[in-house]
Amino acid sequence: MSGYLRSRGPVGHTMLELLAVLSITGLLAAAALPSLQQMLERQRLRAASTDLFSAIELTRALAMARGRRVLLMPAGPGGTDWRTGWLVFIDRNSNLVFDEGDELLLRQGPLAAGISVQFAFTSGTAPFYIAYNGAGRSCSASNSLAARWGTMSLISGKQRRHIKINMLGRVRICDPQQAVNCSGVAES
Repeated sequence: MSGYLRSRGPVGHTMLELLAVLSITGLLAAAALPSLQQMLERQRLRAASTDLFSAIELTRALAMARGRRVLLMPAGPGGTDWRTGWLVFIDRNSNLVFDEGDELLLRQGPLAAGISVQFAFTSGTAPFYIAYNGAGRSCSASNSLAARWGTMSLISGKQRRHIKINMLGRVRICDPQQAVNCSGVAES
């Protein structure tokens, strides 16, 4: 009878082996955490930049489709803090405030925590806004023929994205770590 089974000793791992594996796993996780945090920060900034870029493009498209001036402004009181979100609207009474009688076209919620926005336009006094006329050109809120251009910089830690609007109203987004000719508010 050659088919009988031999008994083996107990199968398993010792407590010392388990502690060693847990220690190594903890060290690897601790080493990966900073790069994971940077990746999450970069993704949040990319999402916020894309949302704002899309709102600017929408503002321009709606101005051309409606044949009239359309504004994009911070949603918070005073029109200076883009972190509170933003509004796209037709400012019927031209007072640079979303109020009764104005037509709301888009409302965007607040930015993720830790993201700040710097705003530098040819007329950069508060309230901050971006306006497009019916021809799709960026303009002053009080004069559709007066060109207005500049840069918005979104910042999260060491990461930056710049949204640039030229005097024709064309908008582009760039990463100063990746692109040439991508100076922003803080670097100008």
